[in-house]
Amino acid sequence: MADRGKTTAGNDQAEPGTTSAEAYVVKDPEVFARNVARMLEELGKAASAWVEPREKGEVVDTVSEPMADMVKTFSKVGEYWLSDPKRALDAQTSLLTSYFGMWSQSIARMSGEDTSPRTPTRDKRFTDPDWDDNPFFEFLKNAYFITSDWANKLVDESEGLDEHTRHKAAFYVRQITSALSPANFIATNPELYKEMVSSNGANLVKGMHMLAEDIAAGKGELRLRQSDASKFKVGENIAVSPGKVIAQDEVCQIIQYDPSTETVLKRPLMIVPPWINKFYILDLNPKKSFIKWAVDQGHTVFVISWVNPDQRHADKDWESYSREGISFALDTIEKATGEREVNAIGYCVGGTLLAATLALHAQEKDNRIATATFFTTQTDFTYAGDLKVFVDEAQITSIENAMGKNGYLDGSKMATAFNMLRASDLIWPYVVNNYLKGKDPMPFDLLYWNSDATRMPAANHSYYLRNCYLENNLSQGKMQLAGKTLKLSDIKIPIYNLAAKEDHIAPARSAYIGGKLFGGDVTYVMAGSGHIAGVVNPPVSGKYQFWSDGPTHAEFDDWVAGAVETPGSWWPHWHAWIRAGSNEEVPARKPGGKKLKPIEAAPGSYVQVRI
Repeated sequence: MADRGKTTAGNDQAEPGTTSAEAYVVKDPEVFARNVARMLEELGKAASAWVEPREKGEVVDTVSEPMADMVKTFSKVGEYWLSDPKRALDAQTSLLTSYFGMWSQSIARMSGEDTSPRTPTRDKRFTDPDWDDNPFFEFLKNAYFITSDWANKLVDESEGLDEHTRHKAAFYVRQITSALSPANFIATNPELYKEMVSSNGANLVKGMHMLAEDIAAGKGELRLRQSDASKFKVGENIAVSPGKVIAQDEVCQIIQYDPSTETVLKRPLMIVPPWINKFYILDLNPKKSFIKWAVDQGHTVFVISWVNPDQRHADKDWESYSREGISFALDTIEKATGEREVNAIGYCVGGTLLAATLALHAQEKDNRIATATFFTTQTDFTYAGDLKVFVDEAQITSIENAMGKNGYLDGSKMATAFNMLRASDLIWPYVVNNYLKGKDPMPFDLLYWNSDATRMPAANHSYYLRNCYLENNLSQGKMQLAGKTLKLSDIKIPIYNLAAKEDHIAPARSAYIGGKLFGGDVTYVMAGSGHIAGVVNPPVSGKYQFWSDGPTHAEFDDWVAGAVETPGSWWPHWHAWIRAGSNEEVPARKPGGKKLKPIEAAPGSYVQVRI
C-alpha cells in the first residue's frame, strides 16, 4: 500500500495534440502492469469481504428467488412469441433488419461515403464525443439502443399477459438493459477506456479498493455509496432546526421546534413522516428545510421521529404505529400547547397511515385532527407504479420468511428496491464513477439521506404490503385496524392532496384517484419533479412549478389538462390554504410548554441510529 502514491504519477491526462487513437494506447506498460496486479489484489479483498460472512452463515443469499421469478416472467413472454412460428420469425427479422441497417450505415461511415453530421444522443450515459465520432463506439451504442428497444417491444406487444406479469416483464427488461449498457464496461466505454489509459490503471486500483470497502461496510452486501458520507453529520450540518424532543415511547420520539416568530397559529402542525426513511428529508439544511420554513410562517411544528427498529419491535404493527405514533403525538401536542385541534401532514407511507388513522378516528369520534395534508401519498394502490413488481403472494411470503429470522426487514433491501426504480440514475452511474473511474462521489445531502436507511418491523411491513399493495384494502373499505373496518369516505375534514408529476413511488395518477375516496373537500395539487424534489422545493429556489384548480369531479387526465400552472414552489399555496381554514394566532410557544420537560435537543437520538 505504501507504493500507491507512485502509481498515481501516471494520472496526467493525454498531452494537448494527442490524436484520438493515441488516447487509447497505454503510455507506460510497466506501470500499467503493476497497477493491474494491485487492482487484482484489491479485487481479491472485495471477494473475501463478500465470501467471509457467507461462510460464517451471517449472510444467506436469496438471489435465486428473484432470478426464478424473472425467468418465469420472461418464459410467459416467450410463450407468446414462440407459440406461432411466423410471429417468432417476424420478431427475429425485425431485429436482424435493424442490425443490417446499422451495419450498412457503419460501413458507409468508416469508408467515408457517409459524411452527414450525427445528432448526439441526449442520453447522459453517452456524452463522450467518441460515442458519436468513433465508428466502433457508435456501433456499440446503436446496437444497444436497437436491442433495448426491440426487447421492450416484445413485452409491449405480447398478448394474453395479465397486467401484473406485463408490468414485471417491462420492469425486468429495464433492469437488464440498464445493467448491460456499454457505458458500464471499460472495454466498451470510450470515457472509461481513456481514463484507464491516462492513469495507467490507477483508477481501477482505487475503484476496486472502494468496492472492497463498500462490501465490507455492507457486511457482505454491496453498500453502494452515492455521496461522501464523511461530509455530513445529523444534528451538526444536517437536520439542524432548533427544537427539543419532548416525549418518546418505544415507537417514536416527538420533536417540537423552537418558534421564530412572536405569534403563531393557534392550531399546531403535526408531521407524520414515513418510517421507511428518516424524517430529516424535511430538514436537510436551513435553505431546503420545510420544517424551518413552516416555523418561520408561524406554525408550531411537531414531528414524529420514528424509531429505527430491531428485534424488540418485531410485533409492532400498524395499530401500534397509529396508537403509539400518531395518537401519542396528539396527546403530547395537547399537553404541550393546551390545543386539542391540529393540522396534520402525512408524507408517503406516513400519509397512508395518517389516512387509515383518520378513518379509525372518525368511527371513534376522535376529532383532534382538523385538517390533513398528504405529501405524495397513496390510499388507492391500483396504479402504484413499479413497486408493485415486488408484490405478489410468493414474493411477500418470501419477505415474511426473511423477516421472521430477525424480526425486521433490513433497510438496505428497501433502499435497493427504491434505487432499482431508477437504476440508470441511482445505481449504474455510481458503479461507473466509484469502481471504474475510481472517483469519490460528491457530497450531496439528499443522497446522504437516501443512504441513511431504516429497518422495517416485521408485523408492520407485512401488514402494509398485504393490505395496501397486494389487496388494496384501504381503498375498498376492507382494511381492518383496531377491530374496526375502515372507510375513507368517513373522513370529512378538509384535505390538501399533494402529488408530484414525475413520482415513481407514488404516481400522481394514483394519488389523485385515492384522494377522490375521501368524504370531504379535497384540494388536489400536482408539483413538478418527483417524489422528493417535488416536495422539498423551497420558494427561494425558484424551481419547478405546480398545478392546481383543475376541474372538479374530473378524471385525472382531464384534471391535468384543465389545471392552472404556477411557476415555483407550492409551499405558499399550501400555507394560504391552511390560513384560510384557521387564521387565529396566539403568543409563540416554547417546546414542552409548562407540562412537559424536554428530554434532549432536536433532532433526537432515535434518528441517529444507523444500520
